[in-house]
Amino acid sequence: MAGTLLSLGHGYSASALGRRLKAEGWRVIGTTRSAERAAHLAAEGVEPRIWPGADLSADLAAATHLLSSIAPGAEGDPVIARLGEAIAAAAPHIAWAGYLSTTGVYGDHAGGWVDETTPLAPSTPRGRARAAAEAEWQALAARSGLPLHIFRLAGIYGPGRGPFEKVRDGSARRIVKPGQVFSRIHVDDIAQVLAASIARPDPGAVYNVCDDDPAPPEEVLAHAAALLGLPPPPEVPFEAADLSEMARSFYAESKRVRNDRIKRDLGVRLLHPDYRAGLAAVLAAERG
Repeated sequence: MAGTLLSLGHGYSASALGRRLKAEGWRVIGTTRSAERAAHLAAEGVEPRIWPGADLSADLAAATHLLSSIAPGAEGDPVIARLGEAIAAAAPHIAWAGYLSTTGVYGDHAGGWVDETTPLAPSTPRGRARAAAEAEWQALAARSGLPLHIFRLAGIYGPGRGPFEKVRDGSARRIVKPGQVFSRIHVDDIAQVLAASIARPDPGAVYNVCDDDPAPPEEVLAHAAALLGLPPPPEVPFEAADLSEMARSFYAESKRVRNDRIKRDLGVRLLHPDYRAGLAAVLAAERG
């Protein structure tokens, strides 16, 4: 049955869900911080709200489902800070709420496996902020009855967000750090998992959202180059790599993330179970 989704921070991942729900007759209201992005959302059939700024009280009153994709800041989760009480008041008529977090909350496991029962031990400022935001949302749910679901996303890729552009223009580098592995997820599989959870609400549930094949980043870049018929990008030792602070923080942690729960509890069958299938799909989408 179609409903009304209020999507706070309607960005890349939420838009994939929005397109899926719109096709099923849902009303989708999405917030953004810019007028330019608001025009883009409107063109997709999403009702845009520029927030912070807009009064969302009528939208919260109309929402049957709520999704927050907004990252926490130094002051904590901005949604909880500005809208927490309004969300608590709306909780009785919300059938499902989702919060998009990150697998960074698990910290570094030296390439070992983690699942949803693994204690949180974030080792980066970004991971610690996400773990704190999860706790804020869980506290709100505990006192209001908000039917909260937390989704810990691995590295996100998909159309418009993949390695091909850098491989084509020659700027890609294979950063080599022995033993380093990352888990990933195609944006269409994020949308599939969220839709499956909406169809099977389980308030309080936490889900890892990742594919079946954690892999070294240099291996993924080499495969992307092979798909383009190009030689693999040059290798650069991690110690010598010129990386942004955020990129370097990703390399501070190495782990393999289990996804059994989304398959067992939500019946999800991944569209792109590994980066090879996912990159082929991205390339096909880019080529039309």
